[in-house]
Amino acid sequence: MSEHPYRTHTCGALRSADIGTRVRLAGWVHRVRDHGGIVFVDLRDHYGVTQVVIDPGQPFYADFNRLHLESVVSICGPVVERQPETRNPKLDTGLVEVHVEALEVLSRAEVVPISVNQETPADENLRLRYRFLDLRRETMHRHLHLRSRLLGYVREALTTLGFSEFQTPILTSSSPEGARDFLVPSRLHPGRFFALPQAPQIYKQLLMVAGFDRYFQIAPCFRDEDSRADRSPGEFYQIDLEMSFVTQDEVFAVVEQLMTGIFTTFGGGKAMTAAPFPRLTWHEARERYGTDKPDLRNPLAMIDVTDLFRGSGFQAFAGVAARADGTVRAIPVRGRGATLPRSFYDGMIAFAQGVGAKGLGYIVYADGEARSPIANHLDADRLQALRERCAAADGDVVFFIADSAPKARQIAAAVLPELGSRLGLVDTDAFRFCWIVDFPMYERDEETGRIDFSHNPFSLPQGGLEALETQDPLTLLAHQYDLVCNGVELSSGALRNHRPDIMLKAFEIAGYSRDEVESRFQGLMRAFQYGAPPHGGIAPGFDRILMLLTGARNIREVIAFPLNQSAQDPLLGAPSEVSERQLRELHLRSTVRSTDTTAAAAAKGV
Repeated sequence: MSEHPYRTHTCGALRSADIGTRVRLAGWVHRVRDHGGIVFVDLRDHYGVTQVVIDPGQPFYADFNRLHLESVVSICGPVVERQPETRNPKLDTGLVEVHVEALEVLSRAEVVPISVNQETPADENLRLRYRFLDLRRETMHRHLHLRSRLLGYVREALTTLGFSEFQTPILTSSSPEGARDFLVPSRLHPGRFFALPQAPQIYKQLLMVAGFDRYFQIAPCFRDEDSRADRSPGEFYQIDLEMSFVTQDEVFAVVEQLMTGIFTTFGGGKAMTAAPFPRLTWHEARERYGTDKPDLRNPLAMIDVTDLFRGSGFQAFAGVAARADGTVRAIPVRGRGATLPRSFYDGMIAFAQGVGAKGLGYIVYADGEARSPIANHLDADRLQALRERCAAADGDVVFFIADSAPKARQIAAAVLPELGSRLGLVDTDAFRFCWIVDFPMYERDEETGRIDFSHNPFSLPQGGLEALETQDPLTLLAHQYDLVCNGVELSSGALRNHRPDIMLKAFEIAGYSRDEVESRFQGLMRAFQYGAPPHGGIAPGFDRILMLLTGARNIREVIAFPLNQSAQDPLLGAPSEVSERQLRELHLRSTVRSTDTTAAAAAKGV
């Protein structure tokens, strides 16, 4: 046997062929079972679990019994075939065990505050405070291992496609990316600040101007945003891509090839959308699904039937249909109307009311008739037109939402997935992709009334400079696109604005002066004056891809050391206070009293 001090094999390596050999293993005490004095121990390391057996006659037996779970030991002994009744087909090592003849305690553990050897629920802040333990749990360990494998796969795939990997700066200048910057004060330049990059946008465009035809980076991005289930506050990673002399179709083809490879390799055999992925315009997606992030695993979609209720006898819908901003939307459900109990309809009405609807109408089609309180107020011609518009047959049911167009979309975005889920219509064993294209270039800020960019400010407007100079800004479309999978926005991208005159005009419409643009984006503006190629790119979210692959419901389940919902790190205590000396070196003064000062003042009754 090797003289290695800790192990000759890993805890996932032993098989029947190793029976009779003497081995040394090292790992964590994962689980202990005492069978009448003989102790069976599951010894765990990164690679797996091996059962080891400790006889009470061994001199180290008493010392081992004093150990807590998660202590680290090294054991030595022969590999023995398990008895048939004790074999474990769930383990790769389940046909063998090691009879321990020597044991060394490498590290003793205290009683663990969270369970490691079983997936029991625990408070998230407790899990994050003891993240080093949490990551030992099988699910979390598997997620992080998958993350590592996926990183390697993406790098190899993009290199094969002709992309070059570059790292762009972390300390940069502030940029209008749509979220708050994390600012870093400069010690050498008092009163000035770096910003952590919300995305490597400008740098990757500069790499295209520099002549590197295809760039990629597994890029860290920093945004001071509130936490959501699919968004980590503070830091996240994206597969950042940029290409020169490229069309939108070529960008799509590269991403489709990459996503197909990722989801067929790591997706556990689930079906996925074949390339080319379907395309929906931003307007079409919102009109059909109420959102620009549709989940195409759900077959349900809306149909506009406003005109069929305008002037009808059903006053609740007729009044909405008569309003300039009013709309009535139908949601046909095939073949389920006759089988649904009244309690189902009542439950869906209650749900719709809970997300802001006044109610949820419905018509059931059976025996050639339309049955519901709505149908009783519609004449035969309207009922026939409604049936034809919805392609409704006997056995179908059609639900209705009536409200202002924005509110109806908001309600539908919640009702459609809930209805699909309750009816069991959502294909949970598939990855369904689509592209959302033709985003509006601008939108009106509801609070200020001013026109602002609706998406990426560096995008190329459809129609170029002429469209910027002649069209109503709110009618302009951009060469912008999103990739959506199972209702999750995986990435945003665009063909870029590569001409100074177009860029200046685009920012002018959004209220930026020429001097401000040239000052804030001086590097990019300077570069565009020396021959910039047409270029475009995209940045799929690495963490969100992992969420989909693992089925995790929260993005923090696929990140090694995330911040919590309050954007804090319970493990290392970040963000933390700094000393007065550090503040003085940075030419800063805090306007917030420290917790120590506040506590002392409170104690004195101040």
